[in-house]
Amino acid sequence: MPETILNYVAGELVEPLGGGYLDKWDPATGLVSARVPDSGSEDVERAVDAATGALSGWAGRPAVERSRLLIRIADLIDERLEPLALAESRDTGKPLSLARAMDIPRASANFRFFATAILHTHTEAHQTDLAALNYTIRRPRGVAGLISPWNLPLYLLSWKIAPALATGNTAVAKPSELTPSTAAMLAEICREAGLPPGVLNIVHGLGARAGAAITAHPAVRTISFTGGTRTGADIARVAAPAFKKLTLEMGGKNPTLVFADADLEATVAAVIRSSFSNQGQICLCGSRLLVEAPIFEAFVARFVAAARRLRVGDPMDASTDQGAVISAAHRDKILGYVALAREEGGTIRCGGGVPASLPDRCRGGFFVEPTVITGLPMGCRVNQEEIFGPVVTVTPFHDEAEAVALANESRYGLAASVWTRDLQRAHRLAGEIACGTIWVNCWLVRDLRVPFGGMRDSGVGREGGDEAIRFFTEPSNVCVRL
Repeated sequence: MPETILNYVAGELVEPLGGGYLDKWDPATGLVSARVPDSGSEDVERAVDAATGALSGWAGRPAVERSRLLIRIADLIDERLEPLALAESRDTGKPLSLARAMDIPRASANFRFFATAILHTHTEAHQTDLAALNYTIRRPRGVAGLISPWNLPLYLLSWKIAPALATGNTAVAKPSELTPSTAAMLAEICREAGLPPGVLNIVHGLGARAGAAITAHPAVRTISFTGGTRTGADIARVAAPAFKKLTLEMGGKNPTLVFADADLEATVAAVIRSSFSNQGQICLCGSRLLVEAPIFEAFVARFVAAARRLRVGDPMDASTDQGAVISAAHRDKILGYVALAREEGGTIRCGGGVPASLPDRCRGGFFVEPTVITGLPMGCRVNQEEIFGPVVTVTPFHDEAEAVALANESRYGLAASVWTRDLQRAHRLAGEIACGTIWVNCWLVRDLRVPFGGMRDSGVGREGGDEAIRFFTEPSNVCVRL
């Protein structure tokens, strides 16, 4: 029987006020696995009221007490690694091994990092000649609206909750309706950890109803959103006239630049990971591979051979490299782009369809083969629009200038990676590629202290480290005449 998910408001698990539920499918089987609240504005109102009521007590707690509670949440996440990873895998279709190795440990790390960061923050002081002393104080902004996506559910939800709560705010969070399970389990963890009622509230439902109500609520003055560019634009249109504070981490069409002097074997192995991890459903995946002409054919041959070796199958199988994509609609969208690539003159070097052989349990699931395409111009739709699946294009370039021009030929600017033994070249390119994060000879090496976010249509604002602490606090300058 499908599990019934509940909202978490004022420390209690509650049904949606309207009584409506949504079906949630297991991507690996195609079967309904849960009933999710179809929350509306009345549910958001109840959650915002709870967050508002809890604000003064939570903001007034010493930082060391807030830190202790968040560390307790991290400890409980660590203790429940296996059931959380299992729930994440079932919700998303990703391999259980990936959820176990990355998603859940990083969620715990988010809570632990911000729980300790608030014990080491400092503010600025400025002496104005001999006339005055200025110093800055930072206060929590109030009730924060936190909206997270389906691809890394607990990982990205905790990336928002942890700094918001650590800095003394209360929150109303909305996880994706496609992946609600670990958010529901986090609610139970918060209750066990002793988090005061109303400090964190979780409202499940559709973005167009629950998410829109959070964004529009006048008491929610701070909004952190991760998701699609179109939704981010809708949020900005609502939030801007109300002068709300925003971070929008949105889409990407990330370039991977491979130069002829790179270690070919090591680079292919790493770029396979950066292209196809989580079935390509990570906003930081490199979907446009740009390869220097002298090694283009050698790289493509090795890369295609490696992509063909990836095992697509049951996410619960330890030998599976690629699980299911999130939904039937998303699978069809991805395959639609593969068909479009053929129309645009591309050559499908491998993949391009649904796996011919799947375990019996997964026959109704939503699977796509790892797909490599060559022969497409950079200006075509397949190279310009975010596919968000296991599909990459490979394009040759002849010199640094062309590589940078191709990398920047996009309305997005989230992340890039550069593969070369020439570190002077790497430093030059890092200053020329218009992306918020640029990895050199690596990918997805994350330090929680660094600013994270995108340029252009990839987003507004930054998260992580001091940037997150500044985002969730309001500075006031105090000037004292000497």
